[in-house]
Amino acid sequence: MNTVTSLKTVKGQCRSLIEGALEASGGLLRLAPNWVPRSFLHPGLRLKLAPQDVYAFGLNRGGIDERWFGSTTPAANENRTPDEGLSYVVEGNSRVTLLDAVAEMGAEIVGKKIWNKYGRWPVYSKFFDNMGPIPHHMHQSQKHAQLVGQDGKPESYYFPPQHNNVGNHFPHTFFGLEPGTTKAQVRQCLENWNRGDNGILDLSKAYRLKPGTGWLVGPGILHAPGSLCTYEPQWGSDVFGMYQNLVEGREVPWSLLVKDMPKAKHQDFDFIVSELDWEANVDPNFKENHYLEPTPVADTRKEGYVDRWIVYGKINGRQSFTAKELTLDPGAKCVVKDNGAYSMIVTQGQGRMNNLNLDCPKMIRFHELTEDEVFCTESAAKTGVVFENTSPVEPLVTLRYFGPDVNPDAPELGAYKKNQF
Repeated sequence: MNTVTSLKTVKGQCRSLIEGALEASGGLLRLAPNWVPRSFLHPGLRLKLAPQDVYAFGLNRGGIDERWFGSTTPAANENRTPDEGLSYVVEGNSRVTLLDAVAEMGAEIVGKKIWNKYGRWPVYSKFFDNMGPIPHHMHQSQKHAQLVGQDGKPESYYFPPQHNNVGNHFPHTFFGLEPGTTKAQVRQCLENWNRGDNGILDLSKAYRLKPGTGWLVGPGILHAPGSLCTYEPQWGSDVFGMYQNLVEGREVPWSLLVKDMPKAKHQDFDFIVSELDWEANVDPNFKENHYLEPTPVADTRKEGYVDRWIVYGKINGRQSFTAKELTLDPGAKCVVKDNGAYSMIVTQGQGRMNNLNLDCPKMIRFHELTEDEVFCTESAAKTGVVFENTSPVEPLVTLRYFGPDVNPDAPELGAYKKNQF
């Protein structure tokens, strides 16, 4: 059986390989698992990665607590390996990064609108899986990220039930700041960085997390994610700033606060506070303006399947990404048409997607190839993709996310309150 490391890596001209893969599959690209470690976090062990491979990058690099999907975005890790964070397209005995494939074929993969505007696939998603909470942090806005030559990062969360059989140590997330919090109070937390717990969570509020729900989070909003395994469609950037200095007794270095800020501002407390979207952080209606529950695209239960929006709504007036969850009953088959390209991961069951087999693995070795991840081109999505559940007993469940402005028909925030069956 082929493994990722046994494949021949294609660099540069890869058109013939990609064209052959698209023709054989019906407009789809098979992707290999894309593992990312974080040196400052504690893996939650729900990614289906074999336990003996959790530290496959080396103990010094930290444990693997993320799997990235459809990524053309490098991971912003120190001492990273070549292509870390980049997804590989697999065809036969060869592989090529999705980044190179998109650069070579552009609109033929991601569609004309996205290619003409961004010149790349500008989004990605991941499973983010930790044993406990992570520091209260934010992702920079476009304005602030551009100061260091990066893109800003809005993001979203969905907690797939299939990856959350246990909640681990702290299934609660702190969001924003309590209404009435002052900038002086946040500045005082920064000044207390080396004096023990800086107390930033005293200024925030935690929300209990529930599998099968989610959140939409704009840039500049503080959040300390809890310990549910999270599916995270987001912008193609890895910028962040950690505002909490101590988590479960583990130090968070100052360097992780200022890593994506201009060097001249690394000790400028007022500038660091200014990178927060203040009004969004102290919003008294925070949950109402950010909370998500799935809402059906249509009532297709009699046909044996249900497609549901799991990420929808706008951030600062803009649709940066959307996502859907498709569930097919045992033996069901359907044709799903979408407005644009997407990246898909299987979370349960087995079946087929056009001419590709789908199979949700129970355990994955570090270099193992799987049949659970696919990138769908815009043309295939618009033509319609045939999904089939080949199991006689188990549902087939897949998650797929889309690029910016692809789904103008997506519901607005709060739609789950009235659009159910």
